[in-house]
Amino acid sequence: MAMPDLNLLVTLDVLLAEGSVAGAARRLQLSPSAMSRALARLREATGDPLLVRAGRALVPTPRALELRERIGPLVEEGAAMLRPVQRLDLPSLARTFTLRASDGFVETFGPALLAGIAEEAPGVRLRFVHKPDKDSTPMREGSVDLETGVVGHAMGPEVRVQALFRDRFIGAVRPGHPLAEGGMTPARYAAGRHVGVSRRGRETGPIDDALAPLGLVRDIATFVDGFSAALALARATDLIASVPERHTAGLREGLHCFVLPFEMPAITVSLCWHPRFDAEPAHRWLRGVVARVCRAGHAGPSPGGPHALTER
Repeated sequence: MAMPDLNLLVTLDVLLAEGSVAGAARRLQLSPSAMSRALARLREATGDPLLVRAGRALVPTPRALELRERIGPLVEEGAAMLRPVQRLDLPSLARTFTLRASDGFVETFGPALLAGIAEEAPGVRLRFVHKPDKDSTPMREGSVDLETGVVGHAMGPEVRVQALFRDRFIGAVRPGHPLAEGGMTPARYAAGRHVGVSRRGRETGPIDDALAPLGLVRDIATFVDGFSAALALARATDLIASVPERHTAGLREGLHCFVLPFEMPAITVSLCWHPRFDAEPAHRWLRGVVARVCRAGHAGPSPGGPHALTER
């Protein structure tokens, strides 16, 4: 079946409101003959005469009376869909957003993020979900609104990315650990027993790449799939956890932390979303809140060179 001309809905709405071909023609800025042709098409489409002559006037048929109750709201709803979105009313916004992030991001930024959302839009809820990988399928499917992390190739070229803050890796050990005393050197760091972190099962990473030119290899005693687990093991054992400084600030409380004693490239933590949400006002507002919270708490790595670290 051919798709009907939906423009006829507007014509029908005006015809039934005016009860006159001439009046409808004036409102739609059409000639009377063009409006008569449109009425003929409506009669053919609906299988009903819709307006019939009664003396010198036109009167609606029962079918037209039935349609008149429904056509107005339908046309108005359709017109509203095509209008630019009105100013976002945050106090009355009621919506749940899903943010996929690591445990460290949730613990470090979650409280301030929830407070910022509640202050501006108390009806908005934020659902945090675990981030087991860098696959962008949940964003493509619409089950995830936003994601944070270091962007990888698996994200896909269409994903939108906004840098949130720069971070660097540091070492973390339990209080009283031998590395908590004395100067730190690359050899001393590498000689300790380490927790390796990899979500994809890799046994080496950027830290090992940085140690290799120095002729050093870490002794990795165990592997975990996240920084939260690495820090938990470091807290309870003599293992060394190497983690992003700012990304794990909330997880490292009470641990002794030190800057890695060799050059390591900084990493950029970003906010990612699917382009379907680019222009959506509520989504754009939430992206702004996330960016403000991250900027407010973390302006960049601590100044003072590679060996400077403020204990937390």
